[in-house]
Amino acid sequence: MLKRFGFMLLSGAALVALASGANAQEKQRAEVMHWWTSGGEAAAVKVFADRFDAAGGQWVDSAIAGGEAARAAAINRIVGGNPPVSSQFNTGRQFDDLVGQDLLADLSAVANEGGWAKVVPQAIVDAASRDGKFYAVPVNIHGQNWMFYNTAVLQKAGVSEAPANWDDFFAMLDKLKASGVTPIAWGGQAWQEALVFDAVLFGEGGKDLFLKVYKDHDEEVVKSEGFRKAVEAFGKLRNYVDPGAPGRNWNDATAMVITGKAGIQIMGDWAKGDFINAKMTPGQDAGCAILPGEQGYIMGGDVFVFPKLGGSAEATPVQALLAKTMLDPETQIEFNKVKGSIPVRTDVDTSKMDVCAQKGAALVKDPAKQIPSVNFLISADTVGQIQDAVTNFFSNPSASTDDFIETYAGIIGSAD
Repeated sequence: MLKRFGFMLLSGAALVALASGANAQEKQRAEVMHWWTSGGEAAAVKVFADRFDAAGGQWVDSAIAGGEAARAAAINRIVGGNPPVSSQFNTGRQFDDLVGQDLLADLSAVANEGGWAKVVPQAIVDAASRDGKFYAVPVNIHGQNWMFYNTAVLQKAGVSEAPANWDDFFAMLDKLKASGVTPIAWGGQAWQEALVFDAVLFGEGGKDLFLKVYKDHDEEVVKSEGFRKAVEAFGKLRNYVDPGAPGRNWNDATAMVITGKAGIQIMGDWAKGDFINAKMTPGQDAGCAILPGEQGYIMGGDVFVFPKLGGSAEATPVQALLAKTMLDPETQIEFNKVKGSIPVRTDVDTSKMDVCAQKGAALVKDPAKQIPSVNFLISADTVGQIQDAVTNFFSNPSASTDDFIETYAGIIGSAD
């Protein structure tokens, strides 16, 4: 009797093992390529992974540090015939060539079922679509013209509130410099410097000038007094960065603010994820403000594309499940709370998100305050040319404003 009972136990364990193996085989595996490797980013991507696993999938993480490196690796695999299930790109035109080569799945059926076009800002719908078809899943909205600051460091320097205009902004930097800290934690990479330039350009020239430059490709506006003022203000920032800035990663610059070595950082709100990860409360010890004032929200963000698998023109079941999971309302709130961004869906309740996120979400609800980033409006090649021009200008204190404007006008005039 004991032997028989032992056999029954063994058989039961074997059945459990077999059932577990069967369940593992049934799970829909999805290799996802991305560049979210900093502390806050890793915590955010885990939300997607956990929610996808809970929905019946199996997230296979493929993280590659650095946006350019990750995109290049994904493109090589897609073009080479060994695509991942999904891969991250920035919202905009970075995946144009993949669409042109007919290498991405059409997500329109999933998008129509989920009513994406009704709950996502039109500029982002346009950026995720080509010829009326969805080729990417937008997962967030990143504000690119944020100023994050260490409240205690500013208070010690005699600054009690965020600047409302450029005069106040430079006065704040002077006070920080006099207090002995690095005023601006500067990420000395081309994409970061171009991001700061765009924040200054919008802050100085407003929406009209910004869109005439990047949407209309108006060379004459580039040669205007408004554009010149922006260039001069940007160049003036050289006086407030430290010698170690060249080549610095954005998250290393964020760490300077977190540890009190620097006062502020001009960066997209993905930086907020690292403040949160460091147990600093956004809007309190980690201050936030749109630079300067609150004229509008330069909208960037992230999307995931879904390469064609097995010859299917549309998303496969595993791709559809992943896409639905990413845009699920609860997932959107949970993910963006950690990521530092705001939900791409405008129909979710953001009242329990941090005060910086609530401020951003309120701005985005007003179409007049929605400012598409350059990635929405010009090709990746043109973005690269602009980044090179900006970083060459900033890294050379003797660079001529006139020469920079002439170079910039030539790039914009030939933009596609």
